[in-house]
Amino acid sequence: MKRRGEQELAAAGGRGALAPNGKAVESVWDFPRPPSVERVDWRIRVIHRGVSIVDAPHAMRVLETSQAPAYYVAAEFVDHDQLVPVGRRSMCEWKGAAAYADVVADDQRVGEACWTYPDPTPRFEPIRDHWAFYAQTLDECWVDDERVDGNDGSFYGGWITNNVTGPYKGAAGTMFW
Repeated sequence: MKRRGEQELAAAGGRGALAPNGKAVESVWDFPRPPSVERVDWRIRVIHRGVSIVDAPHAMRVLETSQAPAYYVAAEFVDHDQLVPVGRRSMCEWKGAAAYADVVADDQRVGEACWTYPDPTPRFEPIRDHWAFYAQTLDECWVDDERVDGNDGSFYGGWITNNVTGPYKGAAGTMFW
């Protein structure tokens, strides 16, 4: 029996092949559980309604089985004038309690478009006060020179790039994978 994601991985050239974006092909089904966090020296940008919200020369990437990577950028690279904290909180069994903010750009407000972990668990200390953004709700999210796709659904904030293969958790019918 084939493992989930093997067909998608093979179609992309297999583990370690170079994707069109110049990065090594990887499958979300090879990502760990519990998740891991790693630094990437890739430029991360978020733009909404023509307003630059994020322009970071590097980020932290959280990798978790079945999910597209979530990118967390240090607060110093976020335009906080475009964020409005909201009262919503959620709990991740791995990372701890998340706090959310709306993004406001060009007089348009996008509800709960980003989140942060102000007091993460010790394992996720590297993402303390870093911000992650939902590519599903914002106009443009970029890794280096590649515009990303957001994963289906609204629960996971993964960014899909050419080098990461699925299938991805988040779409209807995938909650209990």
